[in-house]
Amino acid sequence: MGLFDFLKKKEAPAAARPIARPMPGAQSRVDPKATNNFIVVTLDSCRYDSFVEAAPRTMLKLGTLERRWAYASWTAPSHYNLLTGLLPHTSPPNVYASDYYKEDFFNYNRRLGAKGVEFGKMVPGLWFPGFLRNTLGYTTHARVSLPVLNPRTGINRDFDSFQLMDKHNDMRSMLPTMKFEEGRPAFYMLNVGETHYPYAKPDEDSSMWPRISGVNGVFKSLDSQIDAQGNLIHAKDAPQFFDQDKLDQLRARQVDTVRYLDKVFEELFDLVPKNTYIVITADHGELFGEGGYFGHGPIQHDKVFEVPFIEGMIR
Repeated sequence: MGLFDFLKKKEAPAAARPIARPMPGAQSRVDPKATNNFIVVTLDSCRYDSFVEAAPRTMLKLGTLERRWAYASWTAPSHYNLLTGLLPHTSPPNVYASDYYKEDFFNYNRRLGAKGVEFGKMVPGLWFPGFLRNTLGYTTHARVSLPVLNPRTGINRDFDSFQLMDKHNDMRSMLPTMKFEEGRPAFYMLNVGETHYPYAKPDEDSSMWPRISGVNGVFKSLDSQIDAQGNLIHAKDAPQFFDQDKLDQLRARQVDTVRYLDKVFEELFDLVPKNTYIVITADHGELFGEGGYFGHGPIQHDKVFEVPFIEGMIR
């Protein structure tokens, strides 16, 4: 049984799951001090050049596509970092990190339609959902596809609702769960799994691709494997995993999921109210044979950190 199957078995049905409640003492109903709804969508594992090749028309209408860099190489730490308010960075030279953070947070005044947003105001919690809810009056919500972000993890903090979806690759199913209050802005984090291995659309049979055991996001080296007893098998003794032809097919599948998701984003853009600011990015990239690796995680390679980034307002 995979981790996703195990967690879904332990969870109550989606309709019956309790929503995450505010932490004790949280001020979840302060007067709103911002005008824009704010949505951050992470296309899990989507590398920058896959996004470029897909050329998604709807997403590209949102704003200018940038190549940025993730702070971490796999899902859980990358999302933790994102929820401190730090979006994928531009890797500017000759700049102090503290100065970059100050400028990055200043941009939230434009994104949120607020004034006075700065990094120092999140001290000591350093948690963006809490800042949005307890200081700016947002409702805060998360819809996640990958089980390493499930509601029982520490990442579920200061959210009014937090839901692990029933399928790991169905962004469209998130849309009916999104609600917006009149007169109060909402924050949503959407973790989208179609772009994660095995890069499958919701109605697609992906059983032809082997199940990669362990936590989603852990890589497999093309030079070694682990046997059933937990012993390292070197390449000369190991059964073949993915050859480059299969890796090329997998990369093509990721490109195809981005094209598919472009239609879902059209539905998202139609759904949200005016004055909704949306960021589309990825939590990390992916390796398809470069350097002898497939996947992401404990890999030091540019393609694991290189991600797409688009932001803009729905008016």
